[in-house]
Amino acid sequence: MPQSKPVPVDHPGTFIKEELEARGWEQVDLAYILGVLPQALSPLFSGKAGITPDMAASLGAAFDMPPDFFANLQKMYDLNKAKPVDPGVRTRASWVSHFPVRDMIKRGWIEDTEPGLLDLQMMRFFGKNRIEDIPWIGRGEIAPGAFRLSGNDYEAAIGPLQYTWLHRVIKIAETVSAPLYSEDKLRGSLSKIRSHLLDREDLKHIPSILREAGVRFVLVEALPGSKVDGVCVWIDGQPAIGMTTRLDRLDNFAFVLRHECEHVLRGDGRDVAFVPVDCEMKTDPDSQDGSEIERRANEAAAEFCVPKQHLTSFILRKSPFISEQDVLAFAARMEIHPAIVVGQVQHKTNKYNWLRKYQTSVREHLFGWQYVDGWGRQCPTGL
Repeated sequence: MPQSKPVPVDHPGTFIKEELEARGWEQVDLAYILGVLPQALSPLFSGKAGITPDMAASLGAAFDMPPDFFANLQKMYDLNKAKPVDPGVRTRASWVSHFPVRDMIKRGWIEDTEPGLLDLQMMRFFGKNRIEDIPWIGRGEIAPGAFRLSGNDYEAAIGPLQYTWLHRVIKIAETVSAPLYSEDKLRGSLSKIRSHLLDREDLKHIPSILREAGVRFVLVEALPGSKVDGVCVWIDGQPAIGMTTRLDRLDNFAFVLRHECEHVLRGDGRDVAFVPVDCEMKTDPDSQDGSEIERRANEAAAEFCVPKQHLTSFILRKSPFISEQDVLAFAARMEIHPAIVVGQVQHKTNKYNWLRKYQTSVREHLFGWQYVDGWGRQCPTGL
């Protein structure tokens, strides 16, 4: 809707002149009352000077009126003379109030363009035809039960940060070519995936193994403050797994990956487009946080990393002084990397500083995968 043209506002000096005439005063009379030289008032009457706070107080006393009256005259005049507001201010403010626009621009998800194109880009990014259909900024709805923050003994609706990250995952996953999803192939590949966790150098092969089973895998850096670990999302009936490697540790990577694979295998969220976005995921196999869906995925992930029966027996036999050699021998017996054993024992014993030297970076070993976005890299999506 076009804005109406503002009504012209006279300079405050015009009103003061009219007030002088109404009272039968001359300029010199007002100068005498204010205790200033007559020529000091000339810039005010000619419109070359404005009313300062001190002058507003003096005029209020002279005319027996509230000083705010004169100060407001000046404010109205100044606002009337202000340059027209850039229409993009309101548009940008509307988006920034809800979504991490500057981070999206910085990471190349959208371009820094004029306001009209900003609207268009945001609609394309979220896959909507109207702004009104986008949650938070419009009246768009999120499918009931589709999103959850799990961990820390609570569940809450997903926020704009997680929603934005999720749609970046979707955009990239849509560009990944993969055969039709096969549950049997995915189940059959789990042991192969686990064997590739023995050496960090082998992690780069895992995305291809998933793709052979029809599961698209993308790695997208988390947005600041989002605390996202991973997600399973269904795109036209095909599953995709998005991860952030937020903690950048092998035990966390293994747990989150298997957790999301369990969502895929169970078809969690297939009918509502999205399954839970997993944030601040607890890798404690005994954690009861979250929904039944999340607990099932946690149990499968924990059993995949280190079978619960063996882990419990190991801790009972070796506690409270579990040596590094104990860990290396147990990891060899379980055919898993020692870092994963260390992570599980840390959670079970609440000793998070124990053998921390094993918790080294895994993210860099995945950078050979084509579909990596963030950390100074940008995955093309055509947007």
